[in-house]
Amino acid sequence: MALDRSALLTAICDLARQAGDKIMSIYEQDFDIKTKSDSSPVTEADTAAEAIILEGLKRLTPEIPVLAEESAAAGMSPDLSGGIFWLVDPLDGTKEFVHKRGEFTVNIALIEDERPTMGVIFVPAKGTLYFAEGPGRVWRQQDGASAEAIVAREAPKDGLTVVASRSHRTPETDDYIGKFEVAELISAGSSLKLCLLAEGEADLYPRFGRTMEWDIGAGQAILEAAGGRVETLDGQPLRYGKDGHDNPYFVARGRH
Repeated sequence: MALDRSALLTAICDLARQAGDKIMSIYEQDFDIKTKSDSSPVTEADTAAEAIILEGLKRLTPEIPVLAEESAAAGMSPDLSGGIFWLVDPLDGTKEFVHKRGEFTVNIALIEDERPTMGVIFVPAKGTLYFAEGPGRVWRQQDGASAEAIVAREAPKDGLTVVASRSHRTPETDDYIGKFEVAELISAGSSLKLCLLAEGEADLYPRFGRTMEWDIGAGQAILEAAGGRVETLDGQPLRYGKDGHDNPYFVARGRH
């Protein structure tokens, strides 16, 4: 399938911003919170943002199926056998959204042959956009200013900056972190953890807890484009299009 990747990436960035604007309009008001079958929260911001993204992707690439979190929760799973699909988390970090912490994101990734090849993450509360379309082609843009290239850093010799989940920390995570010389430990929500590695602000993010493919795809695309990597505990690349769409435990790294 021939895609104008540069033009498509620009369009996906615009789509993420549109979804983010809708999220913020709800964030600034009172909103209802519901609980899904897996006990995770969902709000009208999740569903409204997903509707914007789904409509935009259908217009841009009608031939590419979309796996989106809220649609999947409602039992709508597309045929992914063609090897290419969009992966959407319209509001990653709903708990951060509910608690008004600002650490939530819009995630859109393109999956090809089980790997994320394009990724966009928008942080609506901060106006920060991360986007990537392959090795060395990854940028950060703040509040509409000129985009700047970002790169993951080499691990410092005087200790790592480790980032862990704010809402999903586990004893297994702490045990793993204890194996390293740690200079700083940062707690963060949503896919921002992967962005911190991609922009050279952190070195290691271990995740010993449940995640879904849509939680990670865009962040993996961005981190790998910046020179980092995301691997399972046995050192294999994290793959997409799995039955059920659950991820195994994984470790994300900068340039090690």
